[in-house]
Amino acid sequence: MTDESMSYQEKAYALLQADAEKIIQLIRVQMDHLTMPQCPLYEEVLDTQMFGLSREIDFAVRLGLIEAKEGKALLDRLERELSALHEAVTKKRVR
Repeated sequence: MTDESMSYQEKAYALLQADAEKIIQLIRVQMDHLTMPQCPLYEEVLDTQMFGLSREIDFAVRLGLIEAKEGKALLDRLERELSALHEAVTKKRVR
């Protein structure tokens, strides 16, 4: 690989990571308030963001800009954050 392609790989991963961080921020805002809106809009937005990121990752993998395992790691991190949010909200409701 040339230095230029490495640069593109690094840029692609940085952009994907930035998009993942935006989604994590959405999740953390909800965790801070420990509420899930009555309106399904929040979940719809989150699902749309997650789907969009998964498509971005797939595109970057197909172009050879990132490894599939790197993309999977980004999505796994988001899934863990989302799971933590749902668990926290569920625990709050039980109390």
